[in-house]
Amino acid sequence: MTNTPTAHDVTTAQPAKKRKLSTRARLITGGAAVAVAAAGTFGAVAVAAPAAPAVAKAGAPAQGKHLTQSTHLTLDAATKAAQGALAAAKKEGQKVSVAVVDRNGNTLVTLRGDGAGPQSYESAVRKGFTAVSWNAPTSELVKRLQNAPNLKDIPGTLFLPGGAPVQAQGGPVAGIGVAGAPSGDLDEKFAQAGVAALG
Repeated sequence: MTNTPTAHDVTTAQPAKKRKLSTRARLITGGAAVAVAAAGTFGAVAVAAPAAPAVAKAGAPAQGKHLTQSTHLTLDAATKAAQGALAAAKKEGQKVSVAVVDRNGNTLVTLRGDGAGPQSYESAVRKGFTAVSWNAPTSELVKRLQNAPNLKDIPGTLFLPGGAPVQAQGGPVAGIGVAGAPSGDLDEKFAQAGVAALG
């Protein structure tokens, strides 16, 4: 018959001597501790990492293939062209308004000659806009209305002679509009003088 320890024996027994762990047991125990520590470390990193992929910062510059460049007339050049057109009209005793618009049709310079009619200002702007929009003198564009009469319905345009495009390498960079002379042919002659003033 074998003796089995009673509850009394277990509680009153002296603590067992510490046993030395075998090398294998030490490696397993140490590996488990390292794994727990590593899991905690990686968990902390995962919490700090962004949940979504990084997005470009606001205001970051776009890159090459997403950009285009265009050429625009400087304000000094636009002023020179407007003054050239106005001087040509004044030389012939005509009272006109002159407008120079940029490649996008925005007004850069307007000059209203002494005594020019009140309608001439807006007409000059619209002629310049029309010339730059189609890269053609407005006298040529008037002829296109025969085949496409709805062109005149495009907002901001005026299909009357007196507008001339300013070109660089064949493309429009500005438009000059002149209005107020007794004929559109004179208006366009002065607009062309403005183009010529740019050399």
